[in-house]
Amino acid sequence: MHTTIYGERTLTELDFSRLAKLFSGQLPTDLSDLLAATEIVASRDVPAKIVTMYSQVELVDTHTLRRQKLTVCFPGDAEPAAGFISVLSPVGLSLIGLAEGALARWHTPSGEKCSAEVASVIFQPEASGDYTT
Repeated sequence: MHTTIYGERTLTELDFSRLAKLFSGQLPTDLSDLLAATEIVASRDVPAKIVTMYSQVELVDTHTLRRQKLTVCFPGDAEPAAGFISVLSPVGLSLIGLAEGALARWHTPSGEKCSAEVASVIFQPEASGDYTT
C-alpha cells in the first residue's frame, strides 16, 4: 500500500541515516518517499517538539477524540500492545518528523482513513541530551 506523506517533516541526521540503511538500502516506496521529503538537521539542532525516533507522543484521534500515547521505534523494538509502534507501520510513518500540533494521517491495512493530532511530544531523546539513541 502506498502512503501519501502529509505535512512538513524534519529528521535528525542520525535518524535519516539509520532509516536509509534499513533493508540494506532497498527501501519500501513509502519510506523512500518520506526520506526524500524531509528537512535534515543535526541531532543537537532538532526542535524539542519534533517527533524523532523513540519519541513518545500523545495523539488525539480527530474522529473519536480518544487520547493515546505511542512511542515511535525501529521494527525490532515494536510492541504495539505496550505502545511501541514501528516507524515502518502506517501510523509510525505518519508520525516521524512531524511537529507537535500537526495532523498525522494514515490508512489502515484494510484501507480505512485515520487521522490524529500530535497533541504533545511528551519525550524526545534529543531534548533530554541523548543524541545517539
